[in-house]
Amino acid sequence: MAKVNNPWKTLKKKEKYDNPWIRVEEHDIINPGGGEGIYGKVHFKNKAIGIIPIDKEGNTWLVGQYRYTLDEYSWEIPEGGGPVHEDMMEAAQRELKEETGLTAKSWEIIMKIHTSNSVTDEEAFIFLAKDLTEGDAQPEESEELKVMKLPFDEALEMVMNGEITDSMSVAAILKLARMRENRLNEFN
Repeated sequence: MAKVNNPWKTLKKKEKYDNPWIRVEEHDIINPGGGEGIYGKVHFKNKAIGIIPIDKEGNTWLVGQYRYTLDEYSWEIPEGGGPVHEDMMEAAQRELKEETGLTAKSWEIIMKIHTSNSVTDEEAFIFLAKDLTEGDAQPEESEELKVMKLPFDEALEMVMNGEITDSMSVAAILKLARMRENRLNEFN
């Protein structure tokens, strides 16, 4: 793919807010049409991590929790964050164990996505985890989680009927469904 030159010009950046997870910046810019304006940017200090665990029978695990920012309950693949400098595989292994109690011997990164690229630079990495061993979950203090084991096809149906709306979960489940079609319905 050919390199594209940036049509935006940044005149000045101002930090508006900072905490251990995010930094919010306001940029004074010249837009591609030549007009002056402002652009807000949310910089994430962690990489987003998502995991789709699949067992030999084609089951997966979803994690349910109340999402404060949305003021509603959400079913999602196991997810979390890893510091930018941490190995993403190690972060994925930690998050899977923390949220579900599962460990996996087989790992495959299946996608990288930008979660909301009009306002944030957040990157998400999605892993497929197989050859699973069950154990005890170890949720963080800020997490009140419910864990549900179900056939992958039911999770896919939850995406299709709008029960799963988390962008990482939707993208990951749809990607894995397509991968499964290409692999002749084989997860193992």
